[in-house]
Amino acid sequence: MEFKKSLLEKKLPSFLVLCFLLFFFRYIPHPPNFSPVIAFAIYVPTIFGFWFVPFFILGYAITDFFIGFHSLLIWTWGSLAFITILSKFSNGTVSRIVLSLFGALGFFMISNFGVWFGSSFYEPNVQGLIKCYIMAIPFFTNTLISTLLFSLLFEILLKYRIFFISSQFRKVN
Repeated sequence: MEFKKSLLEKKLPSFLVLCFLLFFFRYIPHPPNFSPVIAFAIYVPTIFGFWFVPFFILGYAITDFFIGFHSLLIWTWGSLAFITILSKFSNGTVSRIVLSLFGALGFFMISNFGVWFGSSFYEPNVQGLIKCYIMAIPFFTNTLISTLLFSLLFEILLKYRIFFISSQFRKVN
């Protein structure tokens, strides 16, 4: 128990800084879909462990409270939860960067499926779904660039020991 308390005392300030940055980057004006959210979904469990994930989701929910809830929450939050679960299988720099690429793609596929499924903007058939994905490509560019940029920033912070990888992700020899 003492170990967990000291671990919490060491990681809590860094986690609170990341929560503030999450709020800051979501709240300030920015290009559409240019956000560190997907990178956070990968790196929060990597750095802090899975027991910090509910706090990450709570932080995301709090920012949505201030920004405004919308009808696609189940799709965006669901895709971020899926990406967070996948981060369990990343065990090195290359796998985390690859996961960043697939995370951005997964977010694009899931959230835009939600746009197609839950709105009347597109016809409720395969052609409407394809059109929805095509119309969302400019947003995907921003998602991909921001996810890679913030993932590389996290990797630099890990390399220079600004953050440490959680023991849940370290390879056991």
